[in-house]
Amino acid sequence: MSYAPEIIQQALESKAWPFQEARSVMKRLEKFGNDKGYVLFETGYGPSGLPHIGTFGEVARTTMVRQAFQRISDIPTKLIAFSDDMDGFRKVPTNLPNQDMLAKHIGLPLTKVPDPFGTHESFAHHNNARLRDFLDSFGFDYEFKSATTVYTSGEMDETLLKMLEAYDRIMKVILPTLGAERQATYSPFLPICPHRGIVLQVPIVERDLDAGTVTYRDEETGKLVEVPVTGGGCKMQWKADWAMRWVGLGVDYEMAGKDLMESVKLSGAITRILGAVPPEGFSYELFLDENGEKISKSKGNGLTMEDWLKYGTPESLSLYMFHSPRKAKKLFFDVIPKTVDEYITHLAKYSDQDDKLKLTNPVWHVHNGTPPEQKLPVTFALLLNLVSASNAEDKETLWGYISNYAEGTTAEEFPLLDKLAGYALVYYENFVKPHKNYRAPTDKEAAALESLIQELDKLDDLQPASDYQNAVFAVGNAQGYDNLRDWFGALYEILLGQKQGPRMGSFIALYGRQKTIDLIHMVLSENQR
Repeated sequence: MSYAPEIIQQALESKAWPFQEARSVMKRLEKFGNDKGYVLFETGYGPSGLPHIGTFGEVARTTMVRQAFQRISDIPTKLIAFSDDMDGFRKVPTNLPNQDMLAKHIGLPLTKVPDPFGTHESFAHHNNARLRDFLDSFGFDYEFKSATTVYTSGEMDETLLKMLEAYDRIMKVILPTLGAERQATYSPFLPICPHRGIVLQVPIVERDLDAGTVTYRDEETGKLVEVPVTGGGCKMQWKADWAMRWVGLGVDYEMAGKDLMESVKLSGAITRILGAVPPEGFSYELFLDENGEKISKSKGNGLTMEDWLKYGTPESLSLYMFHSPRKAKKLFFDVIPKTVDEYITHLAKYSDQDDKLKLTNPVWHVHNGTPPEQKLPVTFALLLNLVSASNAEDKETLWGYISNYAEGTTAEEFPLLDKLAGYALVYYENFVKPHKNYRAPTDKEAAALESLIQELDKLDDLQPASDYQNAVFAVGNAQGYDNLRDWFGALYEILLGQKQGPRMGSFIALYGRQKTIDLIHMVLSENQR
């Protein structure tokens, strides 16, 4: 698709990180050329554990760079999601069923390990299917590749033979990075045992370039075993495997987590040994759980993709991936409401921005340049507090308040808001309600609440939220609060049972002036008992 010259120029000048990455890809093409006829973006995934949100983040971010590149170039693009499913099964993740059964299959390629859930051909097939279903639900445009298929089909045979020829040079790059014990057994080629089917990490004692084979000594029998490096007879060690993909597929761009930067350098060195150019890419920081620990698919700590979508929109998840990819961020349930509201804010701004600013707005990247035109009358945080105060148990009840607050607003006209109402009910039930902690007002606070009732009585229903906010401010000032934050904090703790809360004027307008008065009366009467 071609774009107007002024749009292309704005994209070339945009400071949004996907456009910066896209320009690095363009410079690569200008310097080294491209004989494939398309630009290849790749993301990698190891199915040794259940797919986690970091995997989604890599696909989402890479897609954003691909979209940005498509604005500055008419060269076709492809995205490959590569599953390293021929890797050996090294340990049993603690968050899986059938632990004893899985423990019996240590060492086998992941596509040969039985599925502990009993739904697919293997553990890898199960994890691959879950990942693909999730990526498909987001509408990502990608081609899925399985390492098992790539190796056994012969697609990588030419590259594998090049690597066999370059064996000594590859060893010279890798060995200095290993300890003495590992150096003694290391080989970039991992033979697949013809008898047991496991992925072996054994020294290679002979190589036959003409036959395309390697020979190792069987640890059980002591006999020499010769296997081909092609056709699935061997699996490459991780860093060599990455370089094999880059060379064999012709990858132009692949990002990686900060923890893999040493692997990126070594894989790049191997790629150059094979006469190719490593792909462009950048290092992103890792997600942390609420305790600040790295999220691990084997531990199962942190959020899953499915977890996020129980409580927040798909667009908010994509937005979280867009923001500050080079900054370590905690990823746990508390970030969902904040991110949902950030998405709403960015979406509301978009239609009023000029073309240059739109390119820096995150929703441009979330929606590939075509975000929906929708401005919501309430925030997600406000909906959560409405659920808290009203004890609503269904969306219909919430819509009663919403339609009173913003006359004419309907679920049909605002489908996003309707979804948020559903998310608010579930999030409140699971994460807000269990931690509610109401406290009784002090004498000073009780007097201030009485005064607030009087001020609200002077106002009419359905007045602007600013009028109610001014009333709350006036009471706080009149009651001698030196810091009005103390006054608002008291309202949150006494009326809503939480440390933080919404803008009170907006809450009163949404919940209703009279219902707010009734709520204060109830609190005061309980305090007098």
